[in-house]
Amino acid sequence: MTTYDNVTIVGAGLLGHALGLVHALGGCRVILQDISKERLNWAEGRLPALLDDLVEFGLIEKTSAEAALTRISTSHELDEAVAEADLIVEAVVEDAHVKQELYCRLEPLAGQNAVLASNTSFLDIFPLVPPALRARSLIVHWYTPPYLIDLVDVVPSPVADPEVATKMVGFLRGIGKKPVLLKKFVPGYIANNIQMAIESEVFRLLDTGVADIVDIDDALRFGLSQRLSLMGQFKKIDYTGLQVVRDIHATGLYTPPGKPTGTPKLDEKLADGSSGVLAGSGFYDYGDTDAQELFKRRDSKLARLKLLMSEFEDDL
Repeated sequence: MTTYDNVTIVGAGLLGHALGLVHALGGCRVILQDISKERLNWAEGRLPALLDDLVEFGLIEKTSAEAALTRISTSHELDEAVAEADLIVEAVVEDAHVKQELYCRLEPLAGQNAVLASNTSFLDIFPLVPPALRARSLIVHWYTPPYLIDLVDVVPSPVADPEVATKMVGFLRGIGKKPVLLKKFVPGYIANNIQMAIESEVFRLLDTGVADIVDIDDALRFGLSQRLSLMGQFKKIDYTGLQVVRDIHATGLYTPPGKPTGTPKLDEKLADGSSGVLAGSGFYDYGDTDAQELFKRRDSKLARLKLLMSEFEDDL
């Protein structure tokens, strides 16, 4: 039995439809709602292919995929979609005005005990939520693709009862995710702030001619990432030894980059149309390989890594 039996996902775009899939795999009855009928049709067509991939990757059984699909329906009408929802997941465009307008529409429509969870990437949505909904609102921020990446940020409203966050964390753990509970809202949460620090440093290393792109990536992949994936940073410090770490910091030899501004290389790449995998090139050249094939290769490797990491859990 799930904590939230009936879940409505408002916004069926790239992340919204995937969130519907994750909740359905967790046993929830899901309604995907969107103002665009075309987007709903796209989502309905995309879901079977995603489930087939998860079966192919060995993450779920075919019977689980078939059952999950039967638990997902769609609706164009907001009032109809949220009428029986225990959990309303907001996954609309990252625009404060659009979100506030949606929350105001939800106020008279949401059930008395329905919880509002926003997937916002960087907005402090709580001032945008009507007072009547704030005590049962949270930020529940997922990472893409959410059916492969288990991390979920949970940030309760400042006026929410602690039980709201506790219940959400328990629910997410129950469907196999790894929620982290933040004591207060901070733009970027935890992982994205650390990622920004890493990007600022790798851009500086590149711009100052310390190393080339492949070597910088290899230093991350084969040095830092292997240990962090097993231990995180604080446990890694324990294994290194706190005295050693304190002594290294005490030297004062490291100066963090200034305010992140990216790198001239980004502007150069964008100017010549090299915007990433979808364009066929970015910092790397992907040749004529179809972008969807590249994404599937990535997802296949992420699935294998996910299965491997589940064997280690926390035995260090």
